[in-house]
Amino acid sequence: MPNMSVPVVPKFFNTAGPGIPGDHYMIDPLRRIDYENISALIDQKRYFVLHAPRQTGKTTSLLAMVERINAEGRYRCAYLNVELAQTARSDVNKGMKAILSSLEGVAGRYLGCQLSGSPAEIVARNDGNAALVSELGALCCTLDRPLVLFIDEIDALVGDTLVSVLRQLRTGYTNRPQSFPISVILCGVRDVRDYRISTSDGDVITGGSCFNIKAESLRLGDFSGDEIRELYLQHTEATGQTFEENIYPRVWELTRGQPWLVNALAHEATWRMKDARDRSVPITLARIDQAAENLIIGHTTHLDQLIDKLSEPRIRHVIEPLFSGDATPRCLPDDDVSYVLDLGLVKLKNGIGNMEIANAIYKEAIPRKLAWATGAGASIC
Repeated sequence: MPNMSVPVVPKFFNTAGPGIPGDHYMIDPLRRIDYENISALIDQKRYFVLHAPRQTGKTTSLLAMVERINAEGRYRCAYLNVELAQTARSDVNKGMKAILSSLEGVAGRYLGCQLSGSPAEIVARNDGNAALVSELGALCCTLDRPLVLFIDEIDALVGDTLVSVLRQLRTGYTNRPQSFPISVILCGVRDVRDYRISTSDGDVITGGSCFNIKAESLRLGDFSGDEIRELYLQHTEATGQTFEENIYPRVWELTRGQPWLVNALAHEATWRMKDARDRSVPITLARIDQAAENLIIGHTTHLDQLIDKLSEPRIRHVIEPLFSGDATPRCLPDDDVSYVLDLGLVKLKNGIGNMEIANAIYKEAIPRKLAWATGAGASIC
C-alpha cells in the first residue's frame, strides 16, 4: 500500500480560531487563568462567569480546562458553544432547537450519551422555555459523575432567547448536582451584568436580574512581557530565525500583551512580509514597526470589530475624552466604564482610576479608521 503519512507542516503564529498545539506556537493556556480558583469554585458547586475580549484565547483556555477537568476524573466536563442560536433572536423555540442541536453533539463527544430525542421533539414536548432545563436534567441523571458545563458565546444570544437560557439555568440550579450540572461557567466577551436585553414585549432586562445565582466574574488575562518573549522564541527554536533583542519593549508598547495583536505582529513580520520567509533574515525593530503599520492600514477583522463597537453610545462617551487628553473622564456610569474595560479597549493606568487606550496599535488605529469611515478628518468625535 502507498505511504499515506501526512507531511510535517511547520508551526505558525495563530490569528484565527482556537489554538491547536500541533499547529501553532502557544503559551500554555492554563497559565493564563487562575485554575486553582476555578477548580475551587467548581468544588463549591458555583455558577460563575469567565469573560475576555474577542481573540484573546478564551476558547483555547476553555478547551484546555475541559481536558484537564476530565483527566482529573472527579467530574464529567463538556464544552457547549451556543452561537448557532444567535440568529433566532427572540424566537425561543428556534433558538432552543439550535442550542439542543449543539448539545446533541456535546453529549456524544464528551459524555458518551444521547439526548432524549431530536431537538425538534424535545422542544415540542417541553416548549422552548423549558427544553434546556429538562434536557440537562435528564442528561445529568444518566452520568456516573457530576457534570461541569462550559457555555461559550453566551452573549451572542439575543433577546428572549438569552433571557430564556439564563432563566432555565437559574431554574435548574437548585437541582444540582444529581439532576443538573454541579457547576455552569458562562463564557463570553462581557460580564453578565452588562447584558441589556430587549425582549419581544418591549421590556429591557439586565443579565444580572436573570442570572442572580452568579458567584463570581473572572477575566482572562493578557500575555506578560516574558510570555511574549517565550512565544516568539518558539519560532526561533523551530526555524532558526531570530528576533533582535530591542523588539521586545516595542512589541509590549504596541500590544500591551493583547494575544491576537502579539500573534498578528509576529505573523506579519515572519510570513506576510514575504522576504522574511527567508529564515536567515532577522526580525528587526523596523520590521516590527512596519508590521504594526500593515495591521493598522489593513482591513483586519479584529480592528474592524473594535470600530464597530464605537457606534455604541456607552462606549463612545468613555473613549472620546481619552483622545482629547482627559484621562479621568467624569460623570460616567460605573457600568459603562466596566463594559469598556471588559472589551479590552482601555486599561487603568497603574491600577488606579486614570484610564488610557489599551495599547499603541489601538490608539493609532481607532482615529485613522474612524476618519477613513466618516471622511471627517482624524477626530474621533
